[in-house]
Amino acid sequence: MKIELEISKGNSPLVIGLPHTGIDVPADVAANLNETGHALADTDWHIHDLYRGVLDDITTVRTPVHRYVIDVNRDPSGVSLYPGQNTTTLCPLTDFDGLPLYKEGCEPDAAEIERRRVAYHAPYHAALEAELECVKAIHGFAVLYDSHSIRSNIPFLFEGKLPDFNVGTNIGTTCDPEIEAMTVAATQNADGYSAVLNGRFKGGWTTRHYGRPSEGLHAIQMELAQSTYMDECVPWAYRPEKANALRVHLTQILKNLKDWRPA
Repeated sequence: MKIELEISKGNSPLVIGLPHTGIDVPADVAANLNETGHALADTDWHIHDLYRGVLDDITTVRTPVHRYVIDVNRDPSGVSLYPGQNTTTLCPLTDFDGLPLYKEGCEPDAAEIERRRVAYHAPYHAALEAELECVKAIHGFAVLYDSHSIRSNIPFLFEGKLPDFNVGTNIGTTCDPEIEAMTVAATQNADGYSAVLNGRFKGGWTTRHYGRPSEGLHAIQMELAQSTYMDECVPWAYRPEKANALRVHLTQILKNLKDWRPA
């Protein structure tokens, strides 16, 4: 299966990464998945639709390939993002509930993982890096907003109910302090929503890899609780009324990032 990345080009400093909204699974991978794997439950459902049209003149990069094939927000070397905590791997073997994704004996070996890295992980990051460098060449800096969503209750991954807005900057290392501060302020001022900075989700590999403020590359991750805009159960229905209310705040967050300039 040849990957066809979806790239929309803008001229502002802001680039949005969409790593986990895809539901495409190549036939050779699908043949080895079990019923749990075929359910694709851990998709960042509707995130590309949620952000579509929120703001103009911004660049977006999306892969249509599902995270069960390979997770483009994981370190390609396989190093864990959260040592000592339950998480999923570069080529996940379990879902977010800890249930196996593959038929017994059909899990990908090292050679298969490397094949998928080359075929799907590397092209996404080549495209994302190219777009970041493109807007940086125009403005002297770039801001990456890595967009995600997840069910608000997943005991295997975290205790209790996840806050609505989960901002990650890897403890303030991936972006200018002003970017972190204004994004957090926008989430805290969103009436009726809860928010946290660097809680369970501190920023995935993408945020940590591209977040190099000293080089003019700033990155911030937003993990939304899916309860803010959709049903968190099959068939994962998008709820326009909820989504439109949320989009008001997402618009403000993205406008702040788009308009921000280094001191």
